[in-house]
Amino acid sequence: MGRDSIIEEGDLSTSLLKESGGGGGSSSATSGVVLSTFVAVCGSYVFGSAVGYSSPAQSGITIDLGLSVAEVSKYSLFGSILTIGAMIGAIMSGRIADYIGRRGVSISPLICFAEFRFKFFISPNFDGCFVNQTMGFSQIFCILGWLAIVFSKVYWWLDLGRLLVGYGMGLLSYVVPVYIAEITPKNLRGGFTTVHQLMICCGVSMTYLIGAFVTWRTLALIGIIPCLIQIVGLFFIPESPRWLARIGKAKGCEAALQRLRGANADISDEATEIRDYTETLQRLSEGSIFELFQWKYAHSLIVGVGLMVLQQFGGVNGIAFYASAIFVSAGFSGSVGTMGMVVVQIPMTLLGVLLMDKSGRRPLLMVSAAGTCLGCLLTALSFFLQDLQQWKDGTPFLALVGVLVYTGSFSLGMGGIPWVIMSEVFPINMKGSAGSLVTLVSWLGSWIISYAFNFLMNWNSAGTFFIFSAICGSTVLFVAKLVPETKGRTLEEIQASMNPFSTR
Repeated sequence: MGRDSIIEEGDLSTSLLKESGGGGGSSSATSGVVLSTFVAVCGSYVFGSAVGYSSPAQSGITIDLGLSVAEVSKYSLFGSILTIGAMIGAIMSGRIADYIGRRGVSISPLICFAEFRFKFFISPNFDGCFVNQTMGFSQIFCILGWLAIVFSKVYWWLDLGRLLVGYGMGLLSYVVPVYIAEITPKNLRGGFTTVHQLMICCGVSMTYLIGAFVTWRTLALIGIIPCLIQIVGLFFIPESPRWLARIGKAKGCEAALQRLRGANADISDEATEIRDYTETLQRLSEGSIFELFQWKYAHSLIVGVGLMVLQQFGGVNGIAFYASAIFVSAGFSGSVGTMGMVVVQIPMTLLGVLLMDKSGRRPLLMVSAAGTCLGCLLTALSFFLQDLQQWKDGTPFLALVGVLVYTGSFSLGMGGIPWVIMSEVFPINMKGSAGSLVTLVSWLGSWIISYAFNFLMNWNSAGTFFIFSAICGSTVLFVAKLVPETKGRTLEEIQASMNPFSTR
């Protein structure tokens, strides 16, 4: 793209920014927005239940499938292959979302027939094909994966099922926050998008809880329930208005926006803003993943990828996957410590949701990162004092406090806000490629940390947490210097303010 077109884009973006001062449409959480968000975050719950499944299922699978002591290492593959599937899903997530929509386009004659009957008998205003949306598409893989686990007789069926569920997770981890960001009013977008992280926490916690009382096959069967709820719910929610505008369905965009904002809401300003900005972007070529690495996208790319790298390399998956082992190493009860994490996690995530659109993204993110830094520092000091044979009675409790502070602080902001910001900072013509890249980076970082954590702990437990503490501390500086405040701004305003920054 030449220099003239870049200048033209900057000028148009600036003019849109001036024109859109109040934009964003209705500021209330209508029933349409609430229902659409609920259906979307059913996918987040599936995400959490898949992450939490391996821990309560371990002993049952080992006994029922007759894994010997020498074969127990196969269970490690069962746990880690979820992340591999998620990375594959992440690579494809953005393109699939751009091609078939956040909510949907159908490819099956049977589905189209069902859609016709739905439109004719239930909802005459329904427009378009639905079940094969990115969310519905991902749930097909999740259901097949859970069924493979339920009916497995040999361990490789478990691995296949886990891989399929992981693939579905990789798609969901991108499309859910993007869909919610694109349907909510600007003053509610942060809180609603963070519900994604809240439902992941709920999925993990409920799976731990239910897994204590049911068999591993029953637990996998229960995992199918939220998948089915989302597939059924997709019949009743609109496609993203911004995606409809992007593919040239202006009437569909307005109809979807009207459903989301309420029958009596005035959507003219918001619809015009979306249309004008989309028309500007449509003059640009569809962005490939390689086109992301241009100077004009540098700011968005640094923020999106940087936050994901710092989120994962701050140690979250090492601590979450091996929390019980950490507590035992520190001389504390693993079960009590893990339950403490569950008790802290959900309330702090809920608090983050409530504060998101009041305090703003940047302050909450910096407080959260500072808290994770402190939590890792306390845990590192606990192991350091143990190595020195000092304060033997207090170090286990210091480790407990450190991990709980880390968990609570991470849940407050670092868990959800990077995904919110990722869904906000990329222009719509680059969202597909950017979403795939950022989600892939997140899952790759997750795999690296979860795989390397035990090696690092064997090397030096205190040193491991000092490293995590330093990374979490650097996150505070990164946010302060580079991350923009997106609270109360439309997606179009955010793009318009970031692009001129990167083209100077």
